[in-house]
Amino acid sequence: MSISRRQLAVSLLAAHHIADRGVIAAFVADPATQAAPNPFAETSAGAVRQVWRQRAAEFQSFNIEAVGVPCLLRALSGMGVGEVLVQEILRAGPHTANVFHGGDGCRIVGAVLYGKPGTGLPTIPMNKSMRAAFSSRSRARRPTEQFDLFAPVEA
Repeated sequence: MSISRRQLAVSLLAAHHIADRGVIAAFVADPATQAAPNPFAETSAGAVRQVWRQRAAEFQSFNIEAVGVPCLLRALSGMGVGEVLVQEILRAGPHTANVFHGGDGCRIVGAVLYGKPGTGLPTIPMNKSMRAAFSSRSRARRPTEQFDLFAPVEA
């Protein structure tokens, strides 16, 4: 693994384009989660897009629970096919997380957490520091009320 699990978890929490970043970050930060063998860590956005489109179909066919796939595919759609990505693979029991970043571990492109067929997603309680980091960031990024341009105008 090219970066620490702690740094990866913190970077995931900062990746606001990933809807389930808190769940995935908690899995990555959990002491039971370990880096898995990854002989092809360096890949391309095009290859990742192709693989995960196929996996999305397989997950649906085999009733495999997963989070992060739509966000990953959306992020990849805006990238050039030759853009270099680094993949981190982490496992704990029947669950796996694949995290994709630009090489420095800070700019997370996307992440997916999934289990084996028939296995639900893990329920991992976030420790106090993870919970505090997640809630303070979400409070800081909470959007203010937005002006509705299409609301009817009252006379």
